[in-house]
Amino acid sequence: MTRTRTAVVIGGGIGGLTAAAALHQSGLRVTVLERAPSLRPVGAAISLSPNALRALDVVGLGDEIRGLAAWQGDGGLRTPGGRWLSRSSAEAAEARFGGPLVLLHRSTLVERLSALLPPDAVRTGADATLADPGDRDRPARVRTPDGELEADLVVGADGIRSAVRRTLFPHHPGTVYSGFTTWRVVIPLPGVEFASHETWGRGRIWGTHPLGDGRVYAYAAAAVAPAGGHVADERAELLHRYGDWHHPIPAVLAAARPEDVLRHDVHHIAEPLPAYHRGRVALLGDAAHAMPPNLGQGGNQAIEDAVVLAHHRQDLAAYTAARLPRTTAIARQAVKVARLNLMSNRAGIAVRDAVIATLSKAGPALFLRGFDGIADWRPPQPPYASRRTQVGEHNER
Repeated sequence: MTRTRTAVVIGGGIGGLTAAAALHQSGLRVTVLERAPSLRPVGAAISLSPNALRALDVVGLGDEIRGLAAWQGDGGLRTPGGRWLSRSSAEAAEARFGGPLVLLHRSTLVERLSALLPPDAVRTGADATLADPGDRDRPARVRTPDGELEADLVVGADGIRSAVRRTLFPHHPGTVYSGFTTWRVVIPLPGVEFASHETWGRGRIWGTHPLGDGRVYAYAAAAVAPAGGHVADERAELLHRYGDWHHPIPAVLAAARPEDVLRHDVHHIAEPLPAYHRGRVALLGDAAHAMPPNLGQGGNQAIEDAVVLAHHRQDLAAYTAARLPRTTAIARQAVKVARLNLMSNRAGIAVRDAVIATLSKAGPALFLRGFDGIADWRPPQPPYASRRTQVGEHNER
């Protein structure tokens, strides 16, 4: 009798669960070990671009997520006083990249991903340690409080402070502070109408977007040094930094409670890893290529990693070859965008805003070019696109 191949996924976030679903569907017996007491994700909402939605199509979840999420429509980039620097077009983005950009709460995506797995596949409250990465002749071993597990494949999806990464590459310097902190809020905001926007100020940005469930997702970032400068009332901190910015920002801050505000310093991997695998272990997501959030690609790239890893599950060198160059380039681009977003020099900001305003007159396609080679990515395995969701359906929703 042929032995069923096994996989252990360390980390029950979006990337880990996508990998678990893809590996399960590939015929492996999968165990997900999540250290937290539940799968409740850290964070608020996640923006999914067409590349990630096509990856979710591979595990059969793309259409469901498109149906649950808010399709991001027209909006644009503004100054703190409210002047539009550029306007975005949902139709232009869909036409260029073959699909929409959508937004939903992370917990919704986690719930749908975990539902793709057998009921006994996920173990929460399981503090796992990589004991042996294994090699061609022996399985990898993962140590848990309940004993050791052997696996043909171990997936290190344990986030930005990945212990699996440190075990595989003990001499790698790890992450560095990106120089800024972020705040995120998801709240109901009844009766307040607004256009989706991102606003760039001096060393600060703010974004406000509607979710499909009637709530509003808002995020902010500010250049802050040193790291770790949290305060007792983060809502008051946001009021201090953004309270005099344009509508609907004051309305969001008025509706938010201190406990609604999440704050996290941003770190990224500045020096790329030499590989995304060693032995029978593969890294994905933030464990492999943590990047600033300014391109909105951190979670999207983790989802891509997951389906590519399932495709190359028997050849991890091919997985590294497929993912390391791409994610390294995107991570570097995210760092550059963060510097542009959070510029603090007044003269530089004036030039930046003037250039953006001038370019926007030529149409939204100029700004979409920055996502060429990112949002138009397709996975190595079919289906490459949803059978039911076509460009233009957004207008009928």
